[in-house]
Amino acid sequence: MTARDVRDVYGRQYRVGEDARELTGHPRRWQLWAAWACMVAISPLQYSFGTAALDLQSGRGWGAVQTMWLLAIFVACQALVAIPAAWLQRVRRVTPTRLVVLGGVFAAAGLATLAHAASYPAVVLGYAVIGGTGAGLVYAACITTAGRWFPDNRVATIGFVTGGFAVGAVPSIALLTVADHRLVFDLAAALALLIVLTAGGVLKDPPRHWWPAELDAQAWAVDRKLNRSIPNNIPAARHYRPGEAMRTGALPLMWLTLALSTALSLFGIAFVVSYAIQAQLGLAVAGFAAGLLAAVNGLGRSFAGQLSDRFGRRRVLAAVLMIEGLTQVGLVLAGEAGAGWAFVLFAMFAGLGGGAFYAIMANLVLEFFGENSLLQNQAILYSAKAAGGLVGVGVTAGLVEAIGYRPVFLGAGLLGLVTALSVRFLKQPGRPSLTVRSQLGTPVAGVVRPGK
Repeated sequence: MTARDVRDVYGRQYRVGEDARELTGHPRRWQLWAAWACMVAISPLQYSFGTAALDLQSGRGWGAVQTMWLLAIFVACQALVAIPAAWLQRVRRVTPTRLVVLGGVFAAAGLATLAHAASYPAVVLGYAVIGGTGAGLVYAACITTAGRWFPDNRVATIGFVTGGFAVGAVPSIALLTVADHRLVFDLAAALALLIVLTAGGVLKDPPRHWWPAELDAQAWAVDRKLNRSIPNNIPAARHYRPGEAMRTGALPLMWLTLALSTALSLFGIAFVVSYAIQAQLGLAVAGFAAGLLAAVNGLGRSFAGQLSDRFGRRRVLAAVLMIEGLTQVGLVLAGEAGAGWAFVLFAMFAGLGGGAFYAIMANLVLEFFGENSLLQNQAILYSAKAAGGLVGVGVTAGLVEAIGYRPVFLGAGLLGLVTALSVRFLKQPGRPSLTVRSQLGTPVAGVVRPGK
């Protein structure tokens, strides 16, 4: 079919008439699963580190703080590379396949370095810097490509794809509790290379503003049966460039919220195993808690995205951040009581709260600042993860060594509650401070309100 451009009542542009099979030779769902598989492949780099940390400390003579700074630097590199990667993909200077394959090679090198290098500077370079850069390239390319192919279901799509970054680590976490970390990371490196070289070759960007031919774009913009996010989430008032978005005050507040949320999430990933061991709950409980945390962290993201469509982004975001804060307190209570089953349960809820906010906030950028500079604005927001990693893992490791786990976990819980409350100050720029339903205006002639 011949492609044509249409606009909806909000002025948003759509390119319709081209089927995904015509463009790639496959249904668009292939892009979704390929992106998810690539994220699964690199996930042991981050989510398995907390389980391997004790083995790294005992086997190489590194202190706890020194070991955790490896993860902190890794997270910072992964987050910061998102900005140039998003720009390169936006201007079509590089394809998603090239980004993913290069990132996968770097990620495999990071895993191999973590398995075999005995020198701390070598691990900083190989795992934290090179591996972190590789993970960032894969992450940025996968969520960007998948989001472009599913503009009609963007939040759940991004949640599903980023969820692979957590779920994929579950097997390696389980293996690390019974096998040597060298064997586990060697196997993970080999699988990462195999998957990114296979699935990465499937990834391809659609044309700019592409829209699925089978769905009426103009009807989708206003029909609540087609688009369940109506009326709780309304489009941006206009398109904001990065500098304009920063000056509204909304993007800096979102950046701070994401930085604090990420710090809490990474704190749980990094320290739930070591705290379980310190509380004498046993390695089995520690490993099960870490595995369940990673699994729910990944699986809960798409579900939370669907809830945000139905009940509103900010409302669901505040709820998941509240859960994230409360579970930090719950982990302390369970650890102090020696209740392994309760510790695992709270770790599960920590995973839910510690992952769901990523997809929701990624779509808030679209709904606050429009799509013309979406990739740049999302990249600026995602760079907050760098600050969150340095504080939530590196700085916090020093605090744990100085004052112990209990006050740090309790402080993290309080910080989580404050972060949840701060969501109420997130206001869509360019619109009056009204409720969502008031912003939608009055019904047009011939439309009857329910109950009238």
